[in-house]
Amino acid sequence: MSEPESLLPSPDHRVAKRKNPWLKLAVVVVVVVAAALVLRATVLAPEVPVVTVASVVRGEVEETVTNTRAGTVKARRRASLSPQIGGRVVELPVSEGDHVIAGQLLLRVDAAVQQDQLTLAIEDVRAASARSDEACLAAVLAVKELSRQEGLHRQGIASEGAMDRAVSERDRSEASCRASKAGTEQARAREALARTQLDQTRIVAPFDGVIAEVSTEVGEWITPSPPGLPIPPVVDLLNPHSLYISAPIDEMDAERVRVGQDVRISVDSRRGESFKGRLVRVAPYVLDVVEQNRTVEIEAEFSDLEAVGSLLPGTSADVEVIIERRGDVLTVPSTAVADGRRVLVVVDGILEEREVVSGLGNWRTIEIVEGLGEGETVVTLRRSAKLQPGVEVEIKETQ
Repeated sequence: MSEPESLLPSPDHRVAKRKNPWLKLAVVVVVVVAAALVLRATVLAPEVPVVTVASVVRGEVEETVTNTRAGTVKARRRASLSPQIGGRVVELPVSEGDHVIAGQLLLRVDAAVQQDQLTLAIEDVRAASARSDEACLAAVLAVKELSRQEGLHRQGIASEGAMDRAVSERDRSEASCRASKAGTEQARAREALARTQLDQTRIVAPFDGVIAEVSTEVGEWITPSPPGLPIPPVVDLLNPHSLYISAPIDEMDAERVRVGQDVRISVDSRRGESFKGRLVRVAPYVLDVVEQNRTVEIEAEFSDLEAVGSLLPGTSADVEVIIERRGDVLTVPSTAVADGRRVLVVVDGILEEREVVSGLGNWRTIEIVEGLGEGETVVTLRRSAKLQPGVEVEIKETQ
């Protein structure tokens, strides 16, 4: 028995049922594609490189030569002092850091023996002077006696023998006077020697300065060294107003530097500061040290020592010799120029590579002769290999 015709699916219903799976599939595909597009635009979107840039500006640029290794702050007037004879320290009126003036007493050792020797020498001079006075007075009397004998001889009273004795006595007395005077001078020389030996028990400042180091104390003995060797220094004195910098430069730069050129000095203990100076010496020889580059020593002095303040000798420092200086030229940071001729310019957020012609330069700034215009923006740090022409970038920092 057949079903009622009203209970059978209509033809239209069967067609709709066949189409429905394809519709669902299409919806799923659309959803997946939309999700992929959203992910690509967000999570999977390529990262935009961030760059540090600088503007092309007009300014001053210098060509410089710098030292190859750290230089050293030194004092031209520096003395390591010791007494010339040994002894026990009995006076030490200075301490490290004290300011002293030329001639000021720094140290004294026991001088009792030297003082006694000086006293004896002074007495010897007095005795020699008295003997000299006595001998010279006798010479004066001998001259007078000879004159009297000559008068008597002319009158025929004095004999030839008396005349000869008077002449001999005069000559002997005058010789005795000269000998006694020489003895007096010899005694004075011994006195001077005794004074010198007494002075050798003292150390006085040879110039105005600051006590850098004292390596002894009152009561300690300073023992003389063996012959040919100096006594180890006990006082180190330096003049802080005679500071200079000694630094090595590469031998390749030796022909480019000369005495009188301006320099820029930086000191490690005074970070962030630089000091003007002048080149005062270029060594006339090359140092050939094993396992080091061949270098030439240069010396530079500060233009204003008052600005340096309490800078300590021995501090490390750098010297930048200014070879040439130009003003009112286009400049960019030196890090912006690759291989000496290529720069990356940011134009509307897109990188563009340019070839440039550079001029003077140093490790900070370089002159641009051709290839860039004032106000353009260049990349200064190439931190990523993604920084290529045509790449979109984000500017994070401007130098």
